[in-house]
Amino acid sequence: MVLNLILRFTLKNEPFPDTYFYYLYSKVNLNCNEKMISKYISYIKCMKTNKLNHLVNLVLLSFVLISLSCEEVHENRYRIGFANCFDNDLWRKSMVNSMRVEAALNSEIDLEIFEADIDAKLQIANVEYMIDNDFDLIIVSPLDADLIVPSLEKAHKKEIPVILIDRKAKTDKYNTYIGADNYHVGELAAKHILSSSNANANVVELYVSPETSVGYERSKGFNNALLGYPNIKITTRILATEFDNHREVVRNTFEKHPEIDFFFAFNDALAKEAYEISQQVNKKNNIKFIGVDGLNIEGRGISLVKDNILAASILYPTGGQEAIRVAKQLLNGENVPRNLSLNTILIDSLNADIMGNQFSKIEDHVKDIEVQQTKLAELESTYSSQRNLIRLLVVFLGLILILSIYSIYSSSVLRSKKKELELNNKKIRKQSKDIKKIAKEVKKSNEAKINFFTGLSHEFKTPLTLILSSTESLSEKKVIRDHKLLDELGLIYKNSKRLLRMINQLLDFRKIEGETFNLRASKTNLYAFSKGIYKDFENEAYRKNIKFNLTSDNEELSVYIDRNLMDKVYFNLLSNAFKFTPNNGTISIHIEDQPKLDEVEIHFIDSGIGIPSEELENVFKVYYQGSNNTKNSSGIGLHLSKRFVEMHKGSIDVKSKNGSEFTIMLKKDIYHLEPEQIIDQTDLVHVDPIDFDVESEDRFEVNVNTSDKESFTILIVEDNPDLNKFLMSKLSSNYYVISSDGYDVIELALKVIPDLMIFDVNLPEKSGFEICAFLKNDLRTSHIPTIILTAMDNKESYIKGLESGADLYLTKPFSFSILSQSIKTLIYNREKLRYYFVNNLHAIKNKSNFGSLDQEFVANVNKYIEDNIDNSNFSVESLAGLLHISRVQLYRKMKAIMDVSVSDYILMVRLEKGKNLLKETQLTISEIAYAVGFSTPNYFSTSFKSKYKVSPSSFRDNGAYNS
Repeated sequence: MVLNLILRFTLKNEPFPDTYFYYLYSKVNLNCNEKMISKYISYIKCMKTNKLNHLVNLVLLSFVLISLSCEEVHENRYRIGFANCFDNDLWRKSMVNSMRVEAALNSEIDLEIFEADIDAKLQIANVEYMIDNDFDLIIVSPLDADLIVPSLEKAHKKEIPVILIDRKAKTDKYNTYIGADNYHVGELAAKHILSSSNANANVVELYVSPETSVGYERSKGFNNALLGYPNIKITTRILATEFDNHREVVRNTFEKHPEIDFFFAFNDALAKEAYEISQQVNKKNNIKFIGVDGLNIEGRGISLVKDNILAASILYPTGGQEAIRVAKQLLNGENVPRNLSLNTILIDSLNADIMGNQFSKIEDHVKDIEVQQTKLAELESTYSSQRNLIRLLVVFLGLILILSIYSIYSSSVLRSKKKELELNNKKIRKQSKDIKKIAKEVKKSNEAKINFFTGLSHEFKTPLTLILSSTESLSEKKVIRDHKLLDELGLIYKNSKRLLRMINQLLDFRKIEGETFNLRASKTNLYAFSKGIYKDFENEAYRKNIKFNLTSDNEELSVYIDRNLMDKVYFNLLSNAFKFTPNNGTISIHIEDQPKLDEVEIHFIDSGIGIPSEELENVFKVYYQGSNNTKNSSGIGLHLSKRFVEMHKGSIDVKSKNGSEFTIMLKKDIYHLEPEQIIDQTDLVHVDPIDFDVESEDRFEVNVNTSDKESFTILIVEDNPDLNKFLMSKLSSNYYVISSDGYDVIELALKVIPDLMIFDVNLPEKSGFEICAFLKNDLRTSHIPTIILTAMDNKESYIKGLESGADLYLTKPFSFSILSQSIKTLIYNREKLRYYFVNNLHAIKNKSNFGSLDQEFVANVNKYIEDNIDNSNFSVESLAGLLHISRVQLYRKMKAIMDVSVSDYILMVRLEKGKNLLKETQLTISEIAYAVGFSTPNYFSTSFKSKYKVSPSSFRDNGAYNS
């Protein structure tokens, strides 16, 4: 039936309903209950929700069923703990053993023994542990009747049943007490003495601490039974503590009292010990020793009576077996007596053999039971394994049947799939042909585009060559060399060479990618070669005050290199070094001969910004630009350098720490090159480049105190020295111009407070957008018009520039006339705004009406002056404090926005307020003077007449306010 259900839903490719899951469980595993089914139903549902293949579902379902079938249904199990007071006594061990045997006969009980080793605190800790870990029942044999009480009461509060065994505690918070009647034990010992001596004897008692219930009751029963017999004399009573403490007392007692007839000891072990001491004192004495325990163990109880060492021993049952039985009754909710007293009996020479035989048979029977239990457990394990194996075989047989059917079904499906695949393969082959055809066409198209680009690049070289040649020719004419036009000719020549070099680099990249480069190596003095390139960069080093060095440990060293390619490698590495090394830095080239390796190393070391360690491996990748690179670059220079060095069978490496160090390693011999790659070429003769430099400073000192006080100040922020110099030369005729390369721009702007700022975007430390946003959000510089001048002409950059607060965004290449007119317009608009602020003192009152920081600032100034208009002590310092800026910053801000001093502005507001009061109120002139913060009416009248060319009284009398 189960297999039919599985096949039904598998072949139909349907999910199994939940009801069928329960049915399958009940059929495969008859022992499964509802709780076990719920335990696994979520797992089976997971197989459905994940939409696995039905065959996989079936296999997983089978193994789940197997695992369920392997689980046994057990009854509820109980944890019982026994807190023993000590275990170094045979009687105690017998108690524990009887507990274990009885617990083994009850499979639902788990018994745990906790020994205290005669330590009351440890026993309390054991009981607390059982309480905290929710044991179902606790059995305690108290060591200290008082100290154990709080723990027993705690267990009682948690409704954990407590059984006291052998010893009692001074509390009633327990369920039942199990143990022999110790009072009766003492009486039996006394009665044996009375009957054996005709009530005439000398007796010694060896007892234990009366603080324990056992010792107290046993001693009390013994002494009370002898009270009515005057001829029974208790010679002495000895307290048994540790062996070494009482042994000497017992010895002395035997020596002093040879008349002793009976010796009653607390237990058989103490009685035997006393017997051995008496034999040492006098082997001929006739003392009769009585003990308690009656264990059927060699050297104890019955054995000692048989050997005539003890006259008698009183059987003291351990109660271990009874404790487990009572515990089971309590856990099952049955009624149990509060006190369960165990029977005792006197064992003497008359019944010792009978008792010993009975106990031996009982022990043999217990051992047989233990053996039978072990065998039963083995048989049960074997049965369980065989049952599970049979179930597993049944499941696998079912799986084999299902798989067989499924394989037939799959074969038919595969045949249909095969046909579909064949059709798909035909389509794919056709598509593949079409793709190849399209790829060929795309390749031809790309080749055409690349060839066009390459041809166009070649076409650029001709006009550039003409420009360079014409520039060189013009520079040689004396008329021009003596004229300032030489500077502009220098810019044309320098940037034309730069453009030519970029075009050559693009062509080199095309050749490298197309693998059409041919190496043409010739024997070259490496130091002389490096020296020629070094001279090309000397002027740049001088201009930036960079310490530039070339050193070699072997100036006569020659290697085979392609001078044209290696020149490009040098140029790329040195260009990067100068580009990223700030002024006053260091750049060095060091040639190091390595005779042992037959190699030479060329080190290019700079103190620039360096390269992040995590980006070093990407430096030579094509189009790669570092995260800290703010300069414009193509990203192919270092890639080309690496390829050129590798064409020489060399290598190039980079490391960065406080700057960058590029190391080129070249072989000194000739054997690594092919014969066709070697050419004969004369040594290089270095030709000095045309010197366009004139005695001029690239950076101008900041000089606020200009001779022309009316000229406006413009701050140019541009890291390209040529463009910087060009803009300064063009604008300096009409404006006072200062410049920055981007390193100190914020400090410079806050120091000078220019009238207009021009920013590039790609700057060394912060971008032009960031600097513009910072200065526009600073109260001291927010009023300054700004122009972004950059090569970035995309829409995103334009929006970003306007968001940073820039007033104008111009892209390179730009028209200087447009830039010049833009500067004039921005400054003019700023002057119009000044005029508006000065002539509309009360127009700006609520800063929420305005969007700019300057207008908010003016609104705040007006508000604070209005609030303190009647305060003659309100000063510039008071206003600066309310605005949270310094007096100097307030002065500069007011001067920049309104072109008036702060004190004059406060006076203007007071006079404007006074004029309004003269128009609108009937207050006296004196009252008005004090109301607007003048210290005296005369001062008010003088100031009023100076500004409005009429006295306050005439203004009111003549009705000037109506004109």
